[in-house]
Amino acid sequence: IEVSSGFAGGSLKNPTYKQVTKGGTGHLEVVEIEFNPSKVSRREIYDKFLRSIDPLDAGGQFCDRGDQYRTGLFYHDEEQRRLAGPSKTELERSGKLPQGIVTEITPLAVFYPAEEYHQDYYQKNPLRYQYYRTACGRDRRLQQLWGES
Repeated sequence: IEVSSGFAGGSLKNPTYKQVTKGGTGHLEVVEIEFNPSKVSRREIYDKFLRSIDPLDAGGQFCDRGDQYRTGLFYHDEEQRRLAGPSKTELERSGKLPQGIVTEITPLAVFYPAEEYHQDYYQKNPLRYQYYRTACGRDRRLQQLWGES
């Protein structure tokens, strides 16, 4: 239904994009997803998420380096936590990856939306976004990890 870019996991209240990307806030860049569970399950979202990142990289994602770029699944309640765990565990047990997944599953304290210019960035800046995907090796790394799946 809706996706919002933002920040979570840190202690700084109402952080800005500039503060988070600079580092030291404890926040990760995150997205908040509002969805219709009759059309897509939470489990499908978790599975898709894990295949759209490099879940083996504890130091960031692709050319974005630092704690603010590490990956995490945040949950609101016990049911969400219970559903996220099997996605990660089953993927680890599948043998598809050469090592364990470093993506953390963490309770969400507060979600802070990013500034408006950062929302739907890929639509507002399609050339820059495509350049990022290519220059940072995102597509190449995902192909290496997941193949055509």
